Amino acid sequence: MVPRITLLRCFIVDDSPGFRDAARNLLELEGITVVGVASTSAEALRGVVELRPDVTLVDVNLGGESGFTLAEQLHHDGRCASSPVILISTHDEQDLADLIDASPAVGFLSKSALSAGAIFDLLASRGGDDDGDPAVSVSGPPGR
Repeated sequence: MVPRITLLRCFIVDDSPGFRDAARNLLELEGITVVGVASTSAEALRGVVELRPDVTLVDVNLGGESGFTLAEQLHHDGRCASSPVILISTHDEQDLADLIDASPAVGFLSKSALSAGAIFDLLASRGGDDDGDPAVSVSGPPGR
């Protein structure tokens, strides 16, 4: 029997066009569908509501905006709450540990460690959310 592959739909929020393009290309090569990208909180909120991704990657530094604030907005907006947030950054996780722990994000990934496998691992380890709903059911990217 062939293992069931769960397609994962991802939305990327980052103010760097170069990073957005590189992340989209990498994740799509690894079997994740990137359904949209945004560079601002307002674009992200509209996109997540409209596209309803399975996971949203949010850069902690969105130019003049905070990715931590956006993570809170996404978490508290009932239309977006079903899309778990993973925070991403070039900063070291230890430098941001208190802010990451206080956020509703399911985890953090360094931009240099971003991969489909790392996303699947974070989602699989998250358990249920605050509403008692189960985590996104994932079986890992193709080839894992």
